[in-house]
Amino acid sequence: MSPSDNNPRYSVPGLGVRQGGRVITLLQPRLHALNDLALTLKHIHWNVVGPHFIAVHEMLDPQTAAVRSMADGIAERISALGGEPHGTPGAIVSERTWDDYSLGRADALAHLGALDLVYSGVIKDHRSAAEKVASIDPVTEDLLIGHLRSLEQFQWFIRAHQENSNGTLIQASASSEAEAAEATAPVRKPTSKKTPGTKRAAKKATSAKRTR
Repeated sequence: MSPSDNNPRYSVPGLGVRQGGRVITLLQPRLHALNDLALTLKHIHWNVVGPHFIAVHEMLDPQTAAVRSMADGIAERISALGGEPHGTPGAIVSERTWDDYSLGRADALAHLGALDLVYSGVIKDHRSAAEKVASIDPVTEDLLIGHLRSLEQFQWFIRAHQENSNGTLIQASASSEAEAAEATAPVRKPTSKKTPGTKRAAKKATSAKRTR
């Protein structure tokens, strides 16, 4: 079965081959999205820096493991339906409909701002797939709903770092990962080092002002 051919030769009992093929067609992009998300989470795990490093670094590993398990569940469901799950790097790159994650080494909060948009995209498309498959295969719908429960919880963990005292997300108006990162990351002003001569000059200026 080629990546473009999702028509299985058999399916699960009670589900026709055509219906099974329709479910497979809906599931394959979700497999790509979850594999991509797992790699992105690990990429961020390696590249966070700043005061919030350890909290974010350690928060992302359990999420990575859970997302990998979700991908495994999707792939096994495709196989159970008589399909052929495609999980190679080449398949992900050639068949996905989104750009690669854009941040490298960056402040932990900047990564969380960008990651929030990544999660929003995955969750939105997962919900759409669950709605479309509901009338065809409730077992697959249940699988996707279980994923959504965890994915939305993970996004909540991330958004807790971005919510201000008014209950508003700092990056709410961002339309790109770069904008979200810029809105979320703290602005660190470089500290200027004063030489001893500079300090003495400042003291003299202060004394002069006092004598006037």
